[in-house]
Amino acid sequence: MDIKKLSESLNPVERKVLKVLDNFSSFSDIVKVTELKEVEVMRALQWLQNKNIIKIKEEQKEIVYLDENGYNYLKYGLPERRFLEVVKDKAGISDIAKKTGLSNEEVAVSLGALKSKAAIEIIKDSGIIIFITDNGRNLLKRGFIEEQFLKEHFPKELNSLNEEEKFILDNLRKRKKIVKVELVKVISAELTELGEKLIKEKIEEGLLERVIPSLIKTGAWQGKKFRRFDVKINVPSIFGGRKQHYRRFLDEVRQKFVALGFEEMTGPIVETDFWDMDALFMPQFHAARDIHQAYYIKEPKHGKLDEVLVKKVKESHENGYETGSKGWCYEFDAKRTHRHMLRTQTTACSARMLASKDLKIPGKYFAIARNFRYDVVDATHLPDFNQTEGIVVEEGLNFRHLKGLLKMFAEEFAETDQIKITPGYFPFTEPSAELHAKHPELGWIELAGSGIFRPEMVKPLVGREVPVLAWGIGIDRIAMFKLGIKDIRQLFSHDLEFLRNAKVV
Repeated sequence: MDIKKLSESLNPVERKVLKVLDNFSSFSDIVKVTELKEVEVMRALQWLQNKNIIKIKEEQKEIVYLDENGYNYLKYGLPERRFLEVVKDKAGISDIAKKTGLSNEEVAVSLGALKSKAAIEIIKDSGIIIFITDNGRNLLKRGFIEEQFLKEHFPKELNSLNEEEKFILDNLRKRKKIVKVELVKVISAELTELGEKLIKEKIEEGLLERVIPSLIKTGAWQGKKFRRFDVKINVPSIFGGRKQHYRRFLDEVRQKFVALGFEEMTGPIVETDFWDMDALFMPQFHAARDIHQAYYIKEPKHGKLDEVLVKKVKESHENGYETGSKGWCYEFDAKRTHRHMLRTQTTACSARMLASKDLKIPGKYFAIARNFRYDVVDATHLPDFNQTEGIVVEEGLNFRHLKGLLKMFAEEFAETDQIKITPGYFPFTEPSAELHAKHPELGWIELAGSGIFRPEMVKPLVGREVPVLAWGIGIDRIAMFKLGIKDIRQLFSHDLEFLRNAKVV
């Protein structure tokens, strides 16, 4: 855009600000000279910067302000002036305080200040008597340098003060609420090369901003110029409210499961050993529990359980509970199973569903739940994480049905057909399998563990043997696929800049 067109594109506020920029650069001065509101000046500067006419500079500077007492003393005079005016030739200290109305603190400060300037003499004779000196009389005639300082234009930059002014400032800062120095952000505008050329040109005035009916009816628009509007100019980004990117993804996962005919199941975050592990036919002494690295609760240490159900699970561990299995052949600790812990796996929700009176056969269920395990935090691991758990309960189901489900989940939720299903091990499923998918940057990562629940788990909870397909999906990692995230910690980031620009699907 040439200079003429650029000039014609300026709005009234931009033109008003631009005209003063050759003489004034600080934000406060521009506001004062243009008599515009601060928000109007700020917007004008931002628009001018977008057009490469100026550069906005922000600096941290120490600024001197008058404080509460400073304004009072500016109006009524310093305490030492009022003190000295009452003395005339000589006066008692009590009379001075009464006539001036100064506080005890102000009287004490005045005594010290005037004594240091040899303006008074103090004699103790049946009380304290103050005599004015020739220096004091001269001081009243020529005025106090501190008062002259207070009459200057404030706020002032500390660096703009000369040596004498800095000396006066240091003395006033020792006194109560006369001046204060604050570190503030100072905004200023600097003309660019383009801005220098533009300001030398005649800035167009009287440009029409909009067309209204009366303008057309009266023909007043004829012979007038309309302001140009640059539709390509960069404008400040507007960040409207929206759901957090991972929360929105989880909501969509929930909607997809519901659309596939699944019902949602839930469970508490604070679980017992019983539902988190024992009901899943995980032996109490087995090394498989070590990988869960559970957080146990100190208080209350134990929870309440259905003792009839506990007895059935106990028998399943000890002798197989009428399933033809020998179980794990150890003495089950019924007290230990009551221990409170933070849920380590969403399979606890599946166990609760199988034991529920609301269980439907055939039935399909899912859960999106928070779990906790001690872990080293890195790009793919966190000590707290989400899992999507699911079960399908129906007669006649087999491993072929499970493979089909896993393939569908990878395509539906991770949007990838690069998958592989490998053998796995879980104490509560047989057979067991793991689902892996290839991430474009992280390579092959595990997405889900799955299998068919063992009869030793199902029969004590359901009351009969029935095939149950089960899987637990690491939904955090699937979200990384969908949202294009390399670091799992970004799913829960508090970084406002990242959240504003995060991909939302």
